Amino acid sequence: MPVVYPNATKVARMNAVVTAIGATGKLKLFNSTPALLATFTLAATAGTTAGAGVLTLSDANGGTAGILNTIASAAGTAVSASLTTSADVDVITGLTVGVGTGDLQLDNNVLTNGQAITINSAVITHA
Repeated sequence: MPVVYPNATKVARMNAVVTAIGATGKLKLFNSTPALLATFTLAATAGTTAGAGVLTLSDANGGTAGILNTIASAAGTAVSASLTTSADVDVITGLTVGVGTGDLQLDNNVLTNGQAITINSAVITHA
């Protein structure tokens, strides 16, 4: 039987993630190697948590999913992601990336160097 947390605990844990990320944290996309493909700068408050422990990330302009934008720094297929502090200390690793599926849903996960990238959905759900 899986572990089940009350909603209040889920929200508290996801809020702790936002606190751990701190101001101007980063969301990083990686290929399977894992080599860094792109880095997004998050808002001063990285995101907001809803009642069931669902964290929706915010970009540096204060927007939410669908307007997280950046430019690819390398070519490759994005398959995973991490959330870090502004000093590149990992807070969450192993996030899934895809088109229409995954923790992070991109407009296109096959990237070329210099390509504009949009994240259509940036939602992390507490287990």
